[in-house]
Amino acid sequence: MDVLMLSRLQFAAATMFHFIFVPLTLGLSMLIACMETAYVRTGNEMYKKMAQFWGKIFLVNFALGIVTGITLEFQFGTNWSRYSAYVGDIFGPLLAIEATAAFFLESTFIGVWHFGWNKLSPKAHMISAWLVAGASSLSAIWIIIANGFMQDPTGFVMRNGRAEMSDFMAITTNKWAWLEFFHMIPAAFCLGGFFLMGVSAWHLYRKQNVDFFTKSFKFGVTIALIFSIFVVAEGHIHGNHVALKQPAKLAAMEAHWETQRNAPINLLVIPGEDGNLVEALPIPGILSFMAYNDFNAEVKGLNDFPKEDRPPVVITFLAFRIMVGIGTIMPMIALFGWVMRNKLDKFPQYLKYLPYAIPLPYIAIWAGWTVAEVGRQPWIVYGIMRTSDAVSPVSTGQVSFSFIMMCAIYSLLGAAGIWLMIRLAKKGPDDNSPIQI
Repeated sequence: MDVLMLSRLQFAAATMFHFIFVPLTLGLSMLIACMETAYVRTGNEMYKKMAQFWGKIFLVNFALGIVTGITLEFQFGTNWSRYSAYVGDIFGPLLAIEATAAFFLESTFIGVWHFGWNKLSPKAHMISAWLVAGASSLSAIWIIIANGFMQDPTGFVMRNGRAEMSDFMAITTNKWAWLEFFHMIPAAFCLGGFFLMGVSAWHLYRKQNVDFFTKSFKFGVTIALIFSIFVVAEGHIHGNHVALKQPAKLAAMEAHWETQRNAPINLLVIPGEDGNLVEALPIPGILSFMAYNDFNAEVKGLNDFPKEDRPPVVITFLAFRIMVGIGTIMPMIALFGWVMRNKLDKFPQYLKYLPYAIPLPYIAIWAGWTVAEVGRQPWIVYGIMRTSDAVSPVSTGQVSFSFIMMCAIYSLLGAAGIWLMIRLAKKGPDDNSPIQI
């Protein structure tokens, strides 16, 4: 493999590993804040106990997210230096704002939250929990705005061979970025809900701490149901924008080769990079409606794009199918749990197998980002800079060595962190002394 492919794989591996922890941080922070709010409003000590228990897992997850996120920013200098030089005037300020305005706020109030249980009033402690949750989402906003520029560049001028910022408001109000935000953050909340559901179901199946985990399950299933439905609805709006701004990505998502009106979706497709190997059972007009809300709208096919401007079809197609498939299943699982939330003991098989659903939102999020990033290729900044022009002038050996070392270290770090979270989850709330850092 050449430097370009190795650098892409290294960044993808680092991002996917980082995204084991980021969405759970976002989801748990909000759920813990809700638990503390319930404690302040009712005075019920059970809610405080819940916030403390789930807070232990949150702290481990947050720490691992920090460590794995640092290497991603390093790669903009080591693996993607030409990209950094090209758009540094835009990308740099956005990442700086994320660090100084969001991450520092989040880190500070995590400390206040962790060490303040016996030092702050319940209301002040609740406020610190909401500040952590808000700062987590604020951090995500700036990262997603940076990615939004890569997907749909706005608010810049070309000067001296570089993209330089000309309109900060245009960049920060980029519609693509905000559609991404309202897709990603609810997905993270949904993941947090499924995490609570799965862990709670594991204990309820064994009849351990039934009252505690019944309340936790109800928190989780309510959030999971609301936001899994929201993600599906927002996904349709986001698909409309993809059709408008990145029609080649839309065509790759559906392995759609020929431009046509009343464009169908085929229920049976085996895609290839130069045409579908199998294409059968078409439903006319559905692709046109999904893209433009019009059954007779024209949808541009991949054959109308130069071959060098097409994204990888097979990966984009399969990732989109995985995301949509899981996104369809999750509301059903959550709806059943919400309807049966007061009589879960009558459905032991649901409780038994629900922990295996915890990975589903992770896989859906990974697949969604694969569609977003692979489907944007061959552009690193859409229509402006090709990925092949963004890679650093380094040797294959250098990237290979750093890639191998990163995978080895991440494997050890991930195994230790995930083992600790599983251990805390299985241990239950009997010992709720704050985790020691």
